[in-house]
Amino acid sequence: MGLFNNYNKIEQKLLEIYSQMFSAMGMPNAQQTAKDLLNQAIEESKKIGTYNLSPNTGDLLLEKEKTDEKIHLTLEKKRKEGVKDGDIRWWWNLNDVERMMMLKVDEFHRLALHIKCREEDGLSIEKAAEQVRKFHPIYGNPEDITHTKGDDRPLPEELKDRINIYIEKKAKSDPEKYKRDIESSSTFNALVRKEIRAGNI
Repeated sequence: MGLFNNYNKIEQKLLEIYSQMFSAMGMPNAQQTAKDLLNQAIEESKKIGTYNLSPNTGDLLLEKEKTDEKIHLTLEKKRKEGVKDGDIRWWWNLNDVERMMMLKVDEFHRLALHIKCREEDGLSIEKAAEQVRKFHPIYGNPEDITHTKGDDRPLPEELKDRINIYIEKKAKSDPEKYKRDIESSSTFNALVRKEIRAGNI
């Protein structure tokens, strides 16, 4: 009897990966945190009906786009935001729980920073939210202008891998310049859009 009884093989692997990642970050209760987030990811995936999506959905979308105008228009909007076919293929060929888990972990880190800004730095809710947007990419529907406009708008989730690679590269190669770039940008999303236009992401 182990911890993984209720999970399929992919979910067991995700639990293992994120437990190790949180543990390496020095997070207390790393395994329990990973398990809680995984359970949320599975629950959400089942709730919105994408739990059993085909593992090659990215390939299918790109194929169907040739004959389906609605899919074509949706993907074209993403391409205007810098998304490439390889990004569509990468993101949508992932297991749905894997996608959900990435978004849940993002949410978790944003919430942790928001709480720190509120409790330790004494910032207002609005100022704390500004700090979160400054230091974290915010993903979602780029047409959503509820909280942000222009280059600060949400980024397509398909860009996630390229943005992660960019963050890792910048943080290692020139951390001081990277820090200045973040500080001088209105939000992290604005920095990402600037770097996409410059061909750096």
